[in-house]
Amino acid sequence: MIPSKLEGLLQRKEQFSATLQREIGKRQVLEDELERISGEIQNLEAEEKLLEEVVILLQKTAEYARDQAANQVEELVTRCLAYILENDARFSVEFSESRGLPIAEFFVISDYGDATVKTKPERSRGGGVVDVVSFALRMAFLEIHRPALKGPLFLDEPGKHVSEDYIFNFGEFIKECAQLFDRQIIMVTHNDHLSQMSDRAFRVQIRGGISSVEELEGEV
Repeated sequence: MIPSKLEGLLQRKEQFSATLQREIGKRQVLEDELERISGEIQNLEAEEKLLEEVVILLQKTAEYARDQAANQVEELVTRCLAYILENDARFSVEFSESRGLPIAEFFVISDYGDATVKTKPERSRGGGVVDVVSFALRMAFLEIHRPALKGPLFLDEPGKHVSEDYIFNFGEFIKECAQLFDRQIIMVTHNDHLSQMSDRAFRVQIRGGISSVEELEGEV
């Protein structure tokens, strides 16, 4: 009787030992898996931190590049205003954000004694300022664009709102830009001053539905 009970206890002990070994094996597998996952988490956390630093660096770089470009645009347009309109107005580019995207707004700043007036170009002392700023912005964007944009600049009725007092300055500035930036400028205009200041001028006429082109050699 006793040997039979002992034999049963031994069998149960063996079964328990076998079960224990299986559970120990499972625990080891789980511990190995936990160690592997912990290592992956650490790697992912390190990678996430690195990516966050890269994003910050790219943002700072983009902001710097944006500010540099804005400074170049401001300088060129301000010089354009000073040359053509013969005043000390300053051009300003101001940035803001909407839905996570940068937005640029343009302003013309003028000093009148102790007073400073900041307005948008379309509201600043008539339409002539808009035409001047529009041309200067086109030139600025062409010149600061990377990669460089080749080819001529086409203008349709440039300076049509610029007063007769400043149209000569406007034409001279167009010629200066063409020479300075080594870029051909082709424009369509009804303004005699601008056509006479060009290197080559052509008169296009429509008679009876037929267009004719005549080079004005003697007027240039």
